[in-house]
Amino acid sequence: MSQKLSPAARRAKAARDKAYAMSEWGKKKKRDAQKKKCKSGYDYDHRTKKCIPASKNRAGGPGGTKNEKTSSRYGY
Repeated sequence: MSQKLSPAARRAKAARDKAYAMSEWGKKKKRDAQKKKCKSGYDYDHRTKKCIPASKNRAGGPGGTKNEKTSSRYGY
């Protein structure tokens, strides 16, 4: 379900998302995912370290992603 954003907010969000995806951490995740060569419809889950359905690889599970320890786990 897409967010209901005004045109200005949509452009601002797109810019933020692009900047995050092109950060060093975003590029590392993309490299890792491409190396795993998951089949169509699957994404590489960096938390569980395996390919899972894309529909299940959103928001980090029941607790969300707020408590994930990215810096301690990956060094970022």
